[in-house]
Amino acid sequence: MSQTHSAHQRKDIAHFIHPYSNLDAHAERGPTVIVRGEGCHVFDDQGRRYLEGMSGLWCTSLGFSEQRLVDAAHQQLQVLPYYHSFNHRSHVPGIELAEKLAQLAPGHLNHVLFANSGSEANDSAVKLVWYYNNVLGRPLKKKIIARRQGYHGITVASGSLTGLPPIHAEFDLPISGILHTDSPSHYHAGLPGETAQAFSDRIVGNLEALILREGPETIAAFIAEPVIGSGGVILPPPNYFPRVQALLRKHDILFIVDEVITGFGRTGQLFGSQTYDLQPDLMSVAKGLSSAYQPISALLVSDAIDEVLRQASGKLGAFAHGTTYAAHPVAAAVALETLRLYEERKIVDHVQQVSPHFLRRLHSLADHPLVSDVRGVGLLGALEIAADKRNRSPFPAQWRLGDWIQNAAQEHGVIVRAIGNAIALCPPLIIDEALIDQLFDGLARALDDAQRYVAQLDAQRA
Repeated sequence: MSQTHSAHQRKDIAHFIHPYSNLDAHAERGPTVIVRGEGCHVFDDQGRRYLEGMSGLWCTSLGFSEQRLVDAAHQQLQVLPYYHSFNHRSHVPGIELAEKLAQLAPGHLNHVLFANSGSEANDSAVKLVWYYNNVLGRPLKKKIIARRQGYHGITVASGSLTGLPPIHAEFDLPISGILHTDSPSHYHAGLPGETAQAFSDRIVGNLEALILREGPETIAAFIAEPVIGSGGVILPPPNYFPRVQALLRKHDILFIVDEVITGFGRTGQLFGSQTYDLQPDLMSVAKGLSSAYQPISALLVSDAIDEVLRQASGKLGAFAHGTTYAAHPVAAAVALETLRLYEERKIVDHVQQVSPHFLRRLHSLADHPLVSDVRGVGLLGALEIAADKRNRSPFPAQWRLGDWIQNAAQEHGVIVRAIGNAIALCPPLIIDEALIDQLFDGLARALDDAQRYVAQLDAQRA
């Protein structure tokens, strides 16, 4: 352990197991300790200020100092700091939040099952799909199809849905009954010379072949993010979702839409399902539901599925699923206030106004020597780095150039996230054009630093 670490860093190294961090390297590098937030910025314990270009973990949509959310939590703590929803009990914040979500959600998603994280919401979706088909007398119709590069969480079930190898390695995942089909990324999975439309046709054809090979009578659901987030910010290829949804309807397969990242304005509509004209049977939301000021998630359930749940309780008794903190009154009160702020401040309109500038600055980086692809929608984007832009060949893995760029950007005062060879951006929805420029100016400087670093490494190899 370095003698230069602060007291807080030393305590952290001694006791804190960090998600998605190199636990072996952590003792040497130590954590960046964030102590306060203000608008789109956060500050560390050394007084350094950073523009949070990732909204924390894709979630702090209203920034880091929204007093109305603080007040909503405080007021609820004074009145009813906790109560549950088991055994026919309820409370006002939970009731009002369920009603509000049903009003906002697309289609016939009029029923809400609460939990505490996106992982739990997607885990609950798996259980409900199994339960639903058992009640309907279809015990074989249990398999769930997810996509490679998709991210749906880290519980045993939701981690199995996630289509990223590191989430499975040494964890004995995925569990049986979870199938994976093609990544929708033309950049990563397209064949040489294959157009985006031809790629879309091919992978939808592969999905149908998978359904027929396994047997439609065994396939219960298909899960997808409107835009893949933690898998690298992957937008759907042309005509992909319309054809996928037609397949699902043809074979009586439920559609689970994971809106944990895309929900509540991120794509320029209230939900990514509206951006891409999706009709979910189940829809998971979290993150932006409370602007991350409290941990809360919701699984929105269609009328048809809810009716089956009710029928089952008529035979079985209690619906034996739920968590202690589901619809926690403080979290629900904060979520309600978050939804009010989205409406009062016309956050979706604001995203539509500033996202063209965000996307212009993003696409301007396509000319950088290290950048091989850019992709984005709304206030969500990523750039891909490659050693050879034409054939998309990556840099040597041991260089960890994505992580290097992430660290360099932080030195320039902006926080972005490396996902392999992709650099992701997901700023607070309240960001303005001046701060968008600050974000991309810092990232551009980090890319220039990385170009010089690569030249040094190439010289050493020569």
